Amino acid sequence: MEWFNALLADNRIFTPNTLGFYWEGLVTTTQLVFLSLLVGLVLAVPLSILRGSKHKWIKLPIYTYTYVFRGTPLLIQLYIIYYGVVFFDGIQETFLWPMLREAFYPALIAFTLNTAAYTTEIFHGAIKSTARGEIEAARAYGMSPGLTMRRIILPSAFRRALPAYGNEVIFMLHASAIASVVTLMDLTGAARFVYARYYAPFEAFLFVAAIYLCLTFAILFFFRWLEKRLLAHLRPQSG
Repeated sequence: MEWFNALLADNRIFTPNTLGFYWEGLVTTTQLVFLSLLVGLVLAVPLSILRGSKHKWIKLPIYTYTYVFRGTPLLIQLYIIYYGVVFFDGIQETFLWPMLREAFYPALIAFTLNTAAYTTEIFHGAIKSTARGEIEAARAYGMSPGLTMRRIILPSAFRRALPAYGNEVIFMLHASAIASVVTLMDLTGAARFVYARYYAPFEAFLFVAAIYLCLTFAILFFFRWLEKRLLAHLRPQSG
C-alpha cells in the first residue's frame, strides 16, 4: 500500500480516506441494486402469471399495484416507506424495528416493490405474446397447463423479455442514486461527502459518474452476451 499512498500523496481530493468512502458507496450501491432486482424478479414471475388470470379478483389487485408503483416517482415511494414506517403502531417494539430503523432496508423495500412492478408488466407482456402454436403443440403432447407454463411459456417469454429487462436493470442502477437522500452512504452519498468536505463538485461527481458508466457498460455487456446465448436460434445461419 505504500506505493498507493505515495501516488496519492500530492492529491488533495482523492486520498485513501475519500477513496474508502467511494468503495463503501460502491459496495452499498451494488448490494442495494442486486438484492432489489433479485427479490423483485422472484416476486414478478408469479405476479406476471397471475396478472393474466381470467378472474378479476386476482388480476385487478396486481394491476392496481403495478399501476401505482409505475405511475408514481420512485423518490416519493422511498420517502413514504422510509418516513412512514414509524407511524405503524407498535412497530418499534417488534423484531423488525432494528432493521427498519436503518436506511438500507426501507430503501431496499422501495426499490424492490418498484422494480417488481415494472418487471411484472414486462414479463406479462412477454407471456401474452407467446405464439398460440407453441401452446397448442404443448397441449397436443398432453402437457398440463402448469407444465406448459413451466416448460414452454416461461422460457420463451423470458427470452423475449430479456432486452426490456436489461433496460430495467440499468434503470434501477441509475435510480439507486436517490438512495442518498435517506442518509444512505451509496456512491452519490460518497460524492456528496467529498463535495461537502473539499468543495470540489466536479471532481467528486465526475468520478462517481465514471463509476456508474463502467457499471452500466458491464451490465450491457452481460445482457448482450446473454441475448446471444439465448437467442442464437434466431440469427441467420451462414453458408
